[in-house]
Amino acid sequence: MDGTLVDSTAGVVGAWETFAKTYPGLDVANILSNSHGVRTVDNLVKYCNVTDPAKLKDEAIRFEQAIVNSSRADGRKGIVTLPGVRSIVDELLPAKGFPHPRWAICTSGTRAYASAALEIARIDIPDVFVAAEDVNKGKPSPDPYLLGASLCGVEPSKCLVIEDAPAGVRSGLAAGCKVVGLLTTHSRQQMEESQPHFLVPDLSSVTVKLHEDGVDVSVQLGVNDLN
Repeated sequence: MDGTLVDSTAGVVGAWETFAKTYPGLDVANILSNSHGVRTVDNLVKYCNVTDPAKLKDEAIRFEQAIVNSSRADGRKGIVTLPGVRSIVDELLPAKGFPHPRWAICTSGTRAYASAALEIARIDIPDVFVAAEDVNKGKPSPDPYLLGASLCGVEPSKCLVIEDAPAGVRSGLAAGCKVVGLLTTHSRQQMEESQPHFLVPDLSSVTVKLHEDGVDVSVQLGVNDLN
């Protein structure tokens, strides 16, 4: 969701800067380059050494609230939709309520944060919405996408995952899905190393067409895009 549908970078930077006051010694620049696409609870264990379950839950809530609160602080741009997102969401919107869902959001964010971020960006929540607390293991484990496919009633091999982070790409591949990588949050080298099937700048290179039996997806590849 973050980095594919919405840009929450401003808020994430602010949240880590806030947490650096509580946990001195955090290398915020290093964290920002390696933590995206991973559940907040997993990042807090890794970088802040928070292991007590009750404290971990509370700190995860505090961190994700800090993303929302700091996204517009100090002149930051807030949480906004990324290029190409609106046309895709508008095309898929009529499928809401279908017996077999046509698309899903599988995010490393909590349900509370993801819902708030989508509301700010004015993106409707799809029928299948997998959040951090819905799986025992987050990305790069395949669990989020396996659950998403199951709730959509389709085999993972018939699903297309769109990801901006190496952890998410690896999650989709491990689940057996085709994966489109986006260059919205990570370097080309980082994304190529995770080996998505396709790699494009953002969702403006992707078009979808809703039909009775599913969704047709076209990926426009440029001269420097991975295929």
